[in-house]
Formats: sequence, C-alpha cells, structure tokens
Amino acid sequence: MDLISLVETVFKSLACFNASWLLPNYEHICCTSKHPGVDVGAAEEAFECIRKIEHDTLKQLIWEAISTELLSSLVASPADVETLRVYLTLPMYHEFINAKNYAKLHSPFSQAVQNLQKIPLKIVTQWWSNQTKEYFERLLENFKNVVLYIMEFKFPKVVGGDTRQEIRYEPNLAAMLNLMAMLYKINHTLRTEKLPYEQFHINEIDDMFDIRLDYVRWVSDTNGTYFSLCNYPFVFNASAKTLLLQTDQSIQMHQAMQNSVNQTGLLAMFLPEVQTIAQYIVLNVTRENIVQDTIRELAQYTANDLKKPIKIRFHGEEAEDAGGVRKEFFMLLLRDILDPKYGMFKTFEDSQSIWFTEDYFENEDAMFALIGILCGLAIYNFTIINLPFPLALYKKLLGEEVDIKDLRDLSPMMAQSMQAILDYAESDLEEVFDVTFSTTRDYFGEMQTIELKPGGEQIRVTQDNKQEFVQLYIDYVLNKSVEKSFNQFHFGFMKVCGGRVLKLFKAHELMAVIIGNQEYDWIALEENAEYKNGYQSGDLQIRWFWEVFHELPLEEKKKFLLFLTGCDRIPIQGMKAIKIFIQPTPDDKFLPVAHTCFNLLDLPRYSTKEKLRYKLLQAIQQTQGFSLV
Repeated sequence: MDLISLVETVFKSLACFNASWLLPNYEHICCTSKHPGVDVGAAEEAFECIRKIEHDTLKQLIWEAISTELLSSLVASPADVETLRVYLTLPMYHEFINAKNYAKLHSPFSQAVQNLQKIPLKIVTQWWSNQTKEYFERLLENFKNVVLYIMEFKFPKVVGGDTRQEIRYEPNLAAMLNLMAMLYKINHTLRTEKLPYEQFHINEIDDMFDIRLDYVRWVSDTNGTYFSLCNYPFVFNASAKTLLLQTDQSIQMHQAMQNSVNQTGLLAMFLPEVQTIAQYIVLNVTRENIVQDTIRELAQYTANDLKKPIKIRFHGEEAEDAGGVRKEFFMLLLRDILDPKYGMFKTFEDSQSIWFTEDYFENEDAMFALIGILCGLAIYNFTIINLPFPLALYKKLLGEEVDIKDLRDLSPMMAQSMQAILDYAESDLEEVFDVTFSTTRDYFGEMQTIELKPGGEQIRVTQDNKQEFVQLYIDYVLNKSVEKSFNQFHFGFMKVCGGRVLKLFKAHELMAVIIGNQEYDWIALEENAEYKNGYQSGDLQIRWFWEVFHELPLEEKKKFLLFLTGCDRIPIQGMKAIKIFIQPTPDDKFLPVAHTCFNLLDLPRYSTKEKLRYKLLQAIQQTQGFSLV
C-alpha cells in the first residue's frame, strides 16, 4: 500500500514529477533556458520499466494520476523555470505512443504548451531544439500519428465510396496540428535541421479530404477565421501541393476568362460592333525572332490577361496548339534567351548552373521581366521548362535567406574557398590567405574592385572577422551584385504567380514545379501506358517496343520523352504523372509519329523488332517543327 501511495503522490504532484530524473552532482541546480538540469534518458528508462509492469492496477493508477491530476495542474505562467521540466520528460511516457489516448493525454498536453506565455514557451521550445534527433523524431511521430488517427476517426470515408471528406474544425485536431507547427518551426530554424521536412508530411491527406475545396475556402477567407489545412502546409506532400497549385491556376484562369466574357457583354450593350475579348493569350511568333516577337506580343496584355491560358502560333505552321506547340515554344524561347549573345546570364562551369550577370543595363528590364513572366506562365500552363538556375533563385522568390550551401550549388569552387577560410583555425590566417573585404569583377575586360563594406579594400580578413567576410561575400554574389536584374525577374514572375499559393511551397518544391526533375522511373512509365484503337499490352509490337525502349541508353530515353511529351524532364509528382498512349497505324513504311499535345504515339505494326528499333531511333531525333499529322 505504501508503494501505491508513493507512486500516486509522485505522478499527481507537479513538484514531485519535476524533481524526478535530475542530473547528478548538483548539475540540476542551475536550471536555465539552455540547461534544464534533467536527465531525459533516465525518464525514458523509467517509463519503459513502467510499461513492462504486469501490475495493471499500478499502471492504471499512474495513467489516472497523469491524465487527470498532473496535466490539469499545468498553468500558463509557471512560478519558475524548473516547473517547465514536465514538458521535456512527460513525452517520454509510453502512453504517448498510443494515438487512442489523444483526448486525455495528447490534446491536454498540446493545449498546455500552446497556453504558455511568451517567455516560458520560448524556454520549452529551446529545450526541445537542444534534444537529440531521436527525441525530436519521437515527439513528432507521436503527434503526427494522432493527427492521422483523428482524421480517420472523425472523418471516416464512406465504405466503398470514393468521395473525399470536407475538412471542418475539430478542437483536438487543431491542437495536434498547432503543436506540429511548433515542431516544424523549431526544425526549420535550426542551423542544421534535425529531420527532413518530408517527415512532417501526412501522405494520406489528399486521399481523405477534398483539399481543393479547402484551398478555395482558404483563399476566400479574408478574416483568417476559417480552419484550413492550408494553414499547415508542412503536412502536404509534393503531389498534394501540386494539386493545390493546379486549383489556384484553374481559379485564376477562370476568373480572367470570366472577366473577359463579362467585359465583352458590358461593352456590347453600348457598342454593338465590339469584338469579343479573347479568353486566351495568343502569341504569334516566328522561329527566327522568337525573343523579340514574344516581348512584342506580351506587351499587349495586362497582368490580368497573363492568368489566361496561353496558345502559340508559329508563323507558317499549321498546327493547332493543344499543348504540344506551347511546350516547344517554351523550349526554343528559353534556349535563345540563354544564348551568350544576349549577355544576361553567365554559366558557372563547375556546376553548369546559370546566374544573372553583374553587368546590368536599363534597356534589359524587359528581358529579365520576360523570363520571370515565362516562369510564371510555365507554372500556370502546366509546362515544365529547362532553366538551369540553382536553388538560390527559388529561395529568393519565396523570401528565404541564402547561405553558403547556395553558393556551393552555384559555384563549388567559390564555396570551397570560403569554407577554407572558415575552417582555418591558426592565428596566421591573415598572412596565409591575404584577403580584404573586397572582391573583383571583370567589366568588359577591365578588372574592377568591389568593396564588400565601406573601406573594405583596407580591411584585412582575420580570425575575428572572417564570419562577417564570408557572409558579405555570399550576400554580394547572390544578392547585391544582381539586385536590379533579379528585381525585374521577380516583378515579371509575380505578375503571373503572385498570391497565397506560393506560401505553401518550399524552395526546392517550387523549383521542381517549374523545371521538373530527373528522377526517372522507366518501369512506371510502361506500367502507366495505355493502348488504343486496336493495340493491347500483350501484342507483339507492344512487347517489342518496350524491349527496345528499355535497351536504349539514358540519353536516348530522354529524347523519346522529349519527342512524345515535348519535355525530357518529369513533373514533381514523378513518372506516375505522365500517361502515354500508343495506337497502331497500318503502313510500316512510316516512322512513329508523336501527337505531343496528347502524349499519343502512332506506332505502325512493324514486321520485325529490328525495323521497329531503326524507325523509332530515326523518329526521336526529330523533335522540332509542327505540322498537321
């Protein structure tokens, strides 16, 4: 009986609980925001011993003490720092692993954390951030599992149905998501993230909920009172975010097209002769002057017009643009813009990435803005483009800070030089490196010295100031030296893509949306293929086709992808997002033909596998120019 009384006292009393598992040798006496003075490992061991107890009455007693007495004693403004230790040790309680306990355990704990006033909350989050990766991961996974459990329990799918649920406010769910948001913020602001951000994703969400409807309500909610999953973008994986982006595109395009219809109707009431206002952006261009033609054509349109679907007409070519012509337009236009003759970008040989040149002229405003507009149009028209900018561009678009990792992406050699200065620990750094707070640039054959701070050419880099030097150097290369040209690019991009939807994305996700990726899964491409108008998966020519295709080297496979889809990269969702169709044609004297707009391949019924290989290889070398098939 004495043991039971003792256990009950310890687990009911916040003071006794916080006095447990203290560090030895008086290390616990100084309890600060950086030093809680408690042994989390010992707490974990103690709760593991409790988990193994076969005495059910004792285990139930501990459960009741914690869930009814201990949690209810937590206050928003504790008397001292030591009182906060419970927020560090209690999550080691093994019952946190059981999501079914959410109402009596996880939710009260989460609410108690969120009710803390500013200073105690800052201390708790600081303690969490200083814990091991394993601790932080356990904390996240426990609450993430509860989120999924509540979603499945409170929003069950209809048996045998495919209808997605509408998300609505549920207090326990909101509490769990708010705690996950805290953990995400801690993880994201650390110098080195404890966990990859993908670990915060809940992959089942877009199967369970109508996230498109949720997004529409979120963007329409001007007061910020609507409970929306979009307020917790870390739970969305790449597939879900792409769906939300497509939803935003559809909304913007529909509104732009509807505005055109309404404007036409209004004008027609007073001016019967008025022409119908176009519901599409139609660009009439030539292959020979594609850059200047595009600038001229886009100048006709307002920012609202840029939300409309885009159609391309190449002068002298017959093809009606159902998507394929548009894909080729982006490819050819960007190839020309990136040509060294324009001098707008420089290529870094050690990374094959491009960056804005430091030489900026006012008459180039339109060109840099054009590239920003093109990136926006590519997103809004579901077109992947090959633009070899590093991740730093997308971080800047989203307002994220750049660092030495971004410099390394752009120029490994530059970053290596900076890292060498940071790593050098000897006192003779000044003599060994002999650098000042300045850098040089080639200005049309003349070397110019650029000071990184006022008087920088006279300030030598030392052990005391090397961190500042590296930060200023990175800031110069990625920000200040290209400020004007990037601002024009940013202006053009935001004319098309400005809005709340970008807040859902991380930089490398936005990068993958624009330029796709190269994570090829050729087996998935075959498994996702469909056959039409007489072909079936077991037909001899189909078997030959896939045998030949899988035998091709990577570059030839990429050429086939370009030939059939108009792009040799794949969407952010992966190869599963590419569906190709194959149909037969009777005369095997002809080459295979690609209907790029529809990812449709005309594959003649060739008499031999060798002939099929020969004809296919011939066909995929021909990827420019459209005429009626």
